[in-house]
Amino acid sequence: MLNCAVLMGRLVADPELRTTTTGISVTSFRIAVDRSFVRQGEERQADFIDIVAWRQTAEFVTRYFRKGSMIAVQGYIQTRSYEDKQGNKRTAVEVVADNVSFCGSKAESGTTGGAFNAARPAAAPAAPAASFTTGGMGDFESIEDDDDSLPF
Repeated sequence: MLNCAVLMGRLVADPELRTTTTGISVTSFRIAVDRSFVRQGEERQADFIDIVAWRQTAEFVTRYFRKGSMIAVQGYIQTRSYEDKQGNKRTAVEVVADNVSFCGSKAESGTTGGAFNAARPAAAPAAPAASFTTGGMGDFESIEDDDDSLPF
């Protein structure tokens, strides 16, 4: 059996970090995902998908994403039953996020990093790049192609 969801959309509201009674971080948020098919003369439609993220993924989402941010989510679909305030039985369908990545521009996300997989710990900062100077053409000699011996 297979239960895999991969979505890309925009956050509908700022995610809020909560903590369970046992101290586990969790956040729930909703993303708007555009439908790929648009009938001629009609507006583009969107589906609003509920997402739940746990632990480091939840902390990452609440730290780096805001309302309107483009986000990529990989996870699985989960259903759960509950009773609302009026005593009616309800069923919630949501995606449990395993991995979350940036997919908007750097300016849009407000970060300097590219894609980030929240399920893996962040790597140590990289050492600064070594400085170098560009040399002249003195290190190279031109190749004469008089006999057509080169294969290209």
